[in-house]
Amino acid sequence: MFLKNIDKRIKIFVLFLFLAFFLIILKVFYVQIFDYKKLSALANDLWSRDLPVEANRGRILDRNGVVLADNLTTTSLVVVPNQIKDKKDAATKLSEILGVSYKEMYAHVSKVTSIERVHPEGRRLSYEIAQKISDLKLDGVYLVKESKRNYPYGALLSHVLGYVGIDNQGLSGLELQYDKYLTGESGAIKYFSDAKGNKLDLADVYLEPQDGMDIQLTIDINIQQSLERELDNVVDMFSPDMALAIVMNPNTGEIYGMSSRPNFDPNNYQQYSQEVLSRNLPIWATYEPGSTQKIITTAAAVEEGVVDLDNDHFYDAGKVKVDTAVIKCWKAGGHGAQTFMEVLQNSCNPGFVKMGQELGKDRLFSYLDKFGFGAQTGVDLSGEGKGIIFPLSRVGNIELATTAFGQGISVTPIQQVTAVSAVVNGGNLYTPYVVKNILEKESGNVIKENNKKLVRKVISKKTSNIMRRALENVVALGGGRSAYIDGYRIGGKTGTAQKVENGQYLVNNYIMSFMSIVPANDPEAVFYLAIDNPKHTAMLSSYTTTPIARRILLDIIDALGIERQKNQIEKDLEWSDKVVYKVPNVVGMSVDEAKKALTTFTIEYAGSGEKVVGQSPEAGTSVEEGTMVRLLLGE
Repeated sequence: MFLKNIDKRIKIFVLFLFLAFFLIILKVFYVQIFDYKKLSALANDLWSRDLPVEANRGRILDRNGVVLADNLTTTSLVVVPNQIKDKKDAATKLSEILGVSYKEMYAHVSKVTSIERVHPEGRRLSYEIAQKISDLKLDGVYLVKESKRNYPYGALLSHVLGYVGIDNQGLSGLELQYDKYLTGESGAIKYFSDAKGNKLDLADVYLEPQDGMDIQLTIDINIQQSLERELDNVVDMFSPDMALAIVMNPNTGEIYGMSSRPNFDPNNYQQYSQEVLSRNLPIWATYEPGSTQKIITTAAAVEEGVVDLDNDHFYDAGKVKVDTAVIKCWKAGGHGAQTFMEVLQNSCNPGFVKMGQELGKDRLFSYLDKFGFGAQTGVDLSGEGKGIIFPLSRVGNIELATTAFGQGISVTPIQQVTAVSAVVNGGNLYTPYVVKNILEKESGNVIKENNKKLVRKVISKKTSNIMRRALENVVALGGGRSAYIDGYRIGGKTGTAQKVENGQYLVNNYIMSFMSIVPANDPEAVFYLAIDNPKHTAMLSSYTTTPIARRILLDIIDALGIERQKNQIEKDLEWSDKVVYKVPNVVGMSVDEAKKALTTFTIEYAGSGEKVVGQSPEAGTSVEEGTMVRLLLGE
């Protein structure tokens, strides 16, 4: 009986061992087949350490594909404290190379952490310093790739582009606005170590970073470079408090160029004050527009039919009284009898007071609202201002009069350019924008595209046609004559606005501006230039801004490939203008006949023979007296 019980217990024990062994086999099988990936990943997480490999930010390109912001490959220092055998020796050598204190470096190499990035002294190292660290061949000391933002054109377009911080994060401008598109996904070099941090003899794994998306702008670098050059000249000549310029396509809202002074170099943004870095003046600055606002008043008056520019007349006695205020014309004694076309040409304030009175406050201020004043334009840049427009309840006779000629209200440059674009493009107000496309990095495929956005119809096409002709008259016959370009129909309006401080107008302190369109018959660009408190110059915008604007307009014509136009209004010559003649057609004439026909020009010959078979400039071109005319001779 006793032996039977022993035999039974042995059988139960053996059965239990068999079941246990079977369960173990099942568990091993399950782990090896079903749980392998999960457990392997957990094990890798325990053993693996990642040395970061930073992704490149997406590039920023102009409309033609020119790179305005790209990346430089640099290296940074990372240490794995547990792998550093002699921490004092490593700290001493690294501190000498990096030029930092031994105490700071020892804190890095002895920190209780798996991986320590040496920041900031170990970031973005030069090639020479990185090579010295590499030559040390210290265990636990690694150099990893980092990407450094680079702006190859320095300060060009700086306020629009913005800048990035040391960790490649956007901090201002488009770099901040579109940071989620520009920022890529970092990769890593994955190595394996034991619990003490000692590196295991396993192959490293490279996880490739994914670069950010490219952004293509509406900016044309040739126009932008022209703005930058001339604004630098403005600073050198006039030492202004500020200066700015904008060029826009009036038919779409695309911004071709935008710049201001003071500006900054985003490669070295740490050297500038926050005030300079944060103020993109073309969209942020607000001030009284002065006479450029007369474009809007005139458009409203024509649209409402309260004036006929060619046939209605106004007598300017030099001043006009409105309630308790006496509003003077800039010309002592006034301009006398004028058409309203001449009122605009002569920038006659009393004439615009009359226009404002004919419109009335309800209609004039409704057009300010329609043209977008007092509200943001919606441009795709941060920091846009709104300006200040009188509430209609506070508009009396004096406020109505001053608003009509651009005083007493406050607007932004981008508002003015957007509004004038609507005046000359057929009457359509568009939202301005600087980002054209967002592109996939590898393929260049368009991920997101911006197109023109119509806000509202403001004036009729008929009124727009009249306004284009009126603005061309201003340049040919009025205050904008220094911007006249033979063969290219330029329209424009000067502005000289007295500045206000603490509710008082400053003495001899003005913002001088010029708003222009090219070509006037079919505008492809609207250009605005403003100079705040220029020194060493006459206190008139017609002498200060228009010669500078003319040089920029020539560059715009070249950049956009604008062809010469016919039916240009002849310029009313000023005393300082050289005499201009049209080149006669001398092709087919003999040499002697050509000489007689070209007595007001200098002649240069090429070829041989007695007959003129070609000429340059071509017949009908208007050029200054004494200009070289080249004749090709033949039989």
